[in-house]
Amino acid sequence: MKRREFLAGATATATSLAFQPHAAIAEPARRPNVIVIVADQLRYQSCGYAGDEYARTPNIDRLAAEGCNFHQTVSSTPVCSAFRASLLTGKYSHGTGMVINELRMSPAHECFGHVLTRSGYRTGFIGKWHMWANQLGHHNVVKNGFVPPGAYRLGFDGLWAGYNFNHNYKRSPYFLDDATPHFRADYEPNEQTNQAIHFLRESAHQPDPFALFLCWGPPHAPWTWDNVDEQHADLYRDKKLPLAPNYSTQQDDYCDAWQKLPPNFDRRVQNWMRIYYAMSANIDWNLGRLMKALEESGQAENTIVVFTSDHGEMFGAHGRQAKLTFHEEAARIPMLVRWPTHIPAKSVSDVTMGTPDVMPTILGLMGLKSPASVQGTDLSANALGRSSSAPDAAYLQGMGATASWEEGVEWRAVRDQEFTYAIYHRDGREKLFHNRIDPWQMNDLAQERAFSATLGHYRQMSLTWRKQYNDVFESAGWYRDHWTVDRNITMTADGVSHDLKALAALEQRWFAGGVGERAIAMEEMEH
Repeated sequence: MKRREFLAGATATATSLAFQPHAAIAEPARRPNVIVIVADQLRYQSCGYAGDEYARTPNIDRLAAEGCNFHQTVSSTPVCSAFRASLLTGKYSHGTGMVINELRMSPAHECFGHVLTRSGYRTGFIGKWHMWANQLGHHNVVKNGFVPPGAYRLGFDGLWAGYNFNHNYKRSPYFLDDATPHFRADYEPNEQTNQAIHFLRESAHQPDPFALFLCWGPPHAPWTWDNVDEQHADLYRDKKLPLAPNYSTQQDDYCDAWQKLPPNFDRRVQNWMRIYYAMSANIDWNLGRLMKALEESGQAENTIVVFTSDHGEMFGAHGRQAKLTFHEEAARIPMLVRWPTHIPAKSVSDVTMGTPDVMPTILGLMGLKSPASVQGTDLSANALGRSSSAPDAAYLQGMGATASWEEGVEWRAVRDQEFTYAIYHRDGREKLFHNRIDPWQMNDLAQERAFSATLGHYRQMSLTWRKQYNDVFESAGWYRDHWTVDRNITMTADGVSHDLKALAALEQRWFAGGVGERAIAMEEMEH
């Protein structure tokens, strides 16, 4: 697609929220299309279908009803960059090397985009990337926002309308295939969805199947009223939202700088939650628009739609804010898969799914083979309603602070349908929660004699898994010293390196002469 054609056609009108699958049709002559939609910081608990009566998510709820709800899904490292690296490689964080935010991913991995492109798919990527810049902060300069075409787009060689990191949703920037920033006139998720709709409509007239990744920014902070669209802000301005039973202003001892509760948190959290829910309502509205456009394009029957999120948000639960913890509010995420006539409607899978399982599961549904390097499990049979073996648990990793090399907060965890077990690196402290009878994780059973055998069982599961997958449980500084150079990932547990000479040549090509240091008209952001 030419840039001029894309920009000219990237406007779609708002439409009704209703979408309904057509009647069953004959087996398609070509492989299925796929749309992968990733929200940012949307926790499972804050979706209507998960039981939140305050959530305005009718389209997410409808998607859950029309496909398979993997309701035991967790983000294996519940932070932005680590999730995205795992999503696109099918590897855990020690396999990608993306142990904290603001690192540059090596392009030497065999990725989702590579498989799609080699298989003849017309690819599209719209939205947040967060695997390119190797600098903490400074998101508003060209060299950190623009991901150059080629290797660092990890196989996404088709439509690109992305930005590495931005969460200011009014007049937000994005890049196409050169270092010239473009700016969205409307609220960011609205225009990103317009672009996605245009891509769908254009794809209907193409001979090849399509694969579209749409990565929205909300409901990620900053939570200010001027960062929400007016239509959905009005739903929550005066709404009183309840705090969770496990809410506490007693600071958790294992928080990093991003997780610590700020001053006056008690007075601020209610307003932040209102904005968070308003942002969630906006992305739900945009999901409705996208699904209606998919139906109208005639491609819905042969399109797999996946909806998920990179991690959740604590909002004071257990004396924490933000993410990157094994607790349910941060780790548990929505994972919905819809494919009419193939995936039974209203199905709920109890299988434990982690981030590395997503890529092989989607590829399995598409009839495509996963790379041998993938560490996750293909759970497509579970989505299709067939009996199949599944992982005994989901394994989680906290390999450092959110975006710095701060030490003392590293952890590992195991979560199955009943329990969550965790251990901290700093002092070996263990935690154990019975999620079925204690969903708020308010009763730590690690010191209870009656659960000593259970504790030992999960401890051994964690040790065995780490040994099997070569997960070295070290402090953050160890990963910095052994796996990175200037925040470029140069090594991983499975030996994936990084050609820094080729990187330097790429940077010289695109960012020489002061181009890379040029500021973009946007405010500096939090992580």
